Amino acid sequence: MRSEPHRRYDPLRDTWVLVSPGRTDRPWIGAEEAPASSPIPRFDPDCYLCPGNARVNGQLNPDYTGTFVFDNDFSALRPASQASSFEQGLLHAQGVSGACRVICFSPRHDHSLGQLSPPELRDVIDLWAEQTAELGRQYEWVQVFENRGAQMGASNAHPHGQVWAVAGLPEEAVREDATQQTHFVERQRRLLSDYAGQEAGGPRLVVDDPEWLVVVPFWAVWPFETLLLPKRAGARLSDLDEDGRAGLVRVLQDLLGRYDSLFGVPFPYSMGWHQAPFDGSSTDAWLLHAHVYPPLLRSASVRKFMVGYELLAEPQRDLTPEEAAERLRAAR
Repeated sequence: MRSEPHRRYDPLRDTWVLVSPGRTDRPWIGAEEAPASSPIPRFDPDCYLCPGNARVNGQLNPDYTGTFVFDNDFSALRPASQASSFEQGLLHAQGVSGACRVICFSPRHDHSLGQLSPPELRDVIDLWAEQTAELGRQYEWVQVFENRGAQMGASNAHPHGQVWAVAGLPEEAVREDATQQTHFVERQRRLLSDYAGQEAGGPRLVVDDPEWLVVVPFWAVWPFETLLLPKRAGARLSDLDEDGRAGLVRVLQDLLGRYDSLFGVPFPYSMGWHQAPFDGSSTDAWLLHAHVYPPLLRSASVRKFMVGYELLAEPQRDLTPEEAAERLRAAR
């Protein structure tokens, strides 16, 4: 089956993906990404995220020496939105409130998340957990994420991520909540715990840590997509104990190092954490997990485009998840 076109089911989203092995061998004369033109400096006086610099609104950053978090100056959400609901036939809109924050991982402009020392990376993980707990007291969904690289829309090269919190559940949260709740009701086990057990030691395994498992999902859409799963129960980042956080430090350094080694370039990606909603419902069905979506396909200059069939029908991938996992395991 792996050598022939086929569809794979995603039980976490209740969707399908078309797998078309061998298409990476087709000739390519399309768009190619330009390589980095110059080295990144340790400090950039023009960067609005570097310590001591002024942001666009004129406010000065503190001379921070570790992590730094602040409310996004161009927030996509507002804490007390005045927008009212609207409904007219098939047209329906509703107001939404929320918060958007920026997290600087390091004062060094030239570092990435995977290049941080273990203590520095641990500080980032602790801050993710703290922001999750704080914002979860007010909002139903807390989305922690990072966009790395211009190819994934990062507007600044300084190592940073974001936390968005919103009243109500977004579409991805609704899907994942429904599938996990249904699985738990039917089997009294967590869907992703069952999946992790099935993938252990298998062909899609990338990193096997005492506390975490990293796999290329059976249903992966992006070429080198990965899924980070804790081996012990935990519904949110704030649930991680000392061992879980220490293990996450190891896993992130390992995985992000493999990405950068794969094509010999700083690997672009979007990475985000999905954790149980703060809507008052039971968290028993949920297992904390992270999705990593890198766009590069066959080299440092050729990326995957979600166009045509992917936009109009369903997602499609050009190499099997098994091949992607094998290549990531070999990248050191």
